[in-house]
Amino acid sequence: MSFVLKAAVGEPAQRASNPAVVDTVAAVIADVRANGDEAVRKYSEKFDGWSPESFRLSEDRVADIVKSVPETVLDDLRFAQRQIRDFAQAQRDSIQDLEVETLPGVFLGHRNVPIDAAAAYVPGGRYPLTASAHMTVLTAKVAGVDRVAATTPPNAGEPPQISVAAMHLAGADEIFVLGGVQAVAALALGTETIDPVSILTGPGNAYVAEAKRQLFGEVGIDLFAGPTETLIVADHLADPFTIAVDLLSQAEHGPDSPCVLITTSESVGRAVIDHIEALLPGLVTNAIAGPAWRDHGQIHVVDTLDEAYRLADVFASEHVQILTEDPRQALTSMRNYGALFLGEGTCVPYGDKLIGTNHVLPTLGAARYTGGLWVGKFLKTLTYQEVRDLGSSAKLGEVCGRLSRLEKFEGHARSGDLRAAKFGNAPLPWGDLPTRVTSER
Repeated sequence: MSFVLKAAVGEPAQRASNPAVVDTVAAVIADVRANGDEAVRKYSEKFDGWSPESFRLSEDRVADIVKSVPETVLDDLRFAQRQIRDFAQAQRDSIQDLEVETLPGVFLGHRNVPIDAAAAYVPGGRYPLTASAHMTVLTAKVAGVDRVAATTPPNAGEPPQISVAAMHLAGADEIFVLGGVQAVAALALGTETIDPVSILTGPGNAYVAEAKRQLFGEVGIDLFAGPTETLIVADHLADPFTIAVDLLSQAEHGPDSPCVLITTSESVGRAVIDHIEALLPGLVTNAIAGPAWRDHGQIHVVDTLDEAYRLADVFASEHVQILTEDPRQALTSMRNYGALFLGEGTCVPYGDKLIGTNHVLPTLGAARYTGGLWVGKFLKTLTYQEVRDLGSSAKLGEVCGRLSRLEKFEGHARSGDLRAAKFGNAPLPWGDLPTRVTSER
């Protein structure tokens, strides 16, 4: 019989933002919209104590910062970016332009055209998410985006060296040291010194996420962000210690991060609880991971793996790790997840940092209707049509006229009527075809 071994006791995250956050973000965006650079500088001074002569780093300054980073760190960044670039390139290569002839001389097609300019927000502060530079900047460049503007908050009054190096190595065309709502608004709207972009990407705090939500429509965004989520499906053969370690690896993202285990074994579930209680006191990030596990940790015991997969689909978690005898079964048994991590050799932090897939993934149940960030997000699939055979145009015109009048669109109907008359000798009851006049040279 299925039952809950550990339930969440905290309130789940909501899609609606805190009203105070909404109001603060709206005020900052309105100020940046009206006052441009002046407002950006004001909020940067207020929130970050940061007001350099220029928020954009010069090429010489970027080069100096990169030189200051230890070569071993640069090598690790290059290794991670090589994995991400290779997978993104494989994805891009799989996306093909299309043209088909649907009727004689009627050609329909689509082209995949890169967005012209993208912004990549790389979070800073206590936990700078350097990997976000790989996931946003690099993926956009592989897609063919001409201009990628990357931005990150200052760290203790200085540009964060590793983040700047990561953005540079990923191929950022412009690098700004600017954080918060003021950065997102400046890049979305444009100022006297910052050109606007067409899409905002990258994670951030509640204020950054709300800014992206409010600006969506004027610009595109990657995803509506919520707390990091992880879910593990495990059978009776799974190692409880590994499960415990892997759940805590994601719990440290934030005190509101859900971490869920669905298992077919009660003994595995109870052992996981014991291991987590033993591991938490020695975890440096216990102040964050502890509340996440206490308030948002769950363990569900189910009778079969089929039931486990069905329940996992209900959660539609951002990260889903499969620790079962046959992990690839999840590929056909599940459909609602941000990313799957199959088998004990694959942990979620690999996806977070370096394995090659993108770590910008859907949360708050959005995996029911979308996947994560990938090269396709930076492409516009644009359709076109051409009718070369005028007989086909006449046929289309006849049907277009009839269908348009069903919907009371007389102007549409007449465009179709005209082709039917001009190219097929159909009557034109509402007018006469003018005689074509040819000029002589």
